[in-house]
Amino acid sequence: MDASSMEARIGPNSQVLIHFDLWLADGSAADSTRTQGKPALFQLGNRSLSPALEAQLQGLKAGDTKRFALQPEEAFGLPSPDNVYHFERSRFSTETEPQPGMIMLFAQPGGQEIPGMIKAVAGESVTVDFNHPLAGQVVTFDLEVMAVHPAAD
Repeated sequence: MDASSMEARIGPNSQVLIHFDLWLADGSAADSTRTQGKPALFQLGNRSLSPALEAQLQGLKAGDTKRFALQPEEAFGLPSPDNVYHFERSRFSTETEPQPGMIMLFAQPGGQEIPGMIKAVAGESVTVDFNHPLAGQVVTFDLEVMAVHPAAD
């Protein structure tokens, strides 16, 4: 890590390397870069992070730690009924029986795959929720900034 990444503060379009723990309101762990042993690299300003999360990062520098909570609409959004679909049981492989709580990959028309959670299996109908798994949750971030690379001029 060079001296410039130690002194730089997070601003618009910065590239940021952080370790974080993500907690739910009930105290359970939702995600952690520390358990994976690898910090996460984020680019601010490219819409990969919510505006509220970017705002919390602004002004921090390498070595800083911060703990903050985000409301559902500031983090992963609110669940939308438009993201819940009903499929015929026959569309699923006979090798994998869909069970509530199971996460499966579904192919989109363009060939991309997206995860969906099986919510219910009733007769020949399977209900799949494509909302983000943390949609509707208040989440608490506990983060440490490892490095900051300011936007190139």
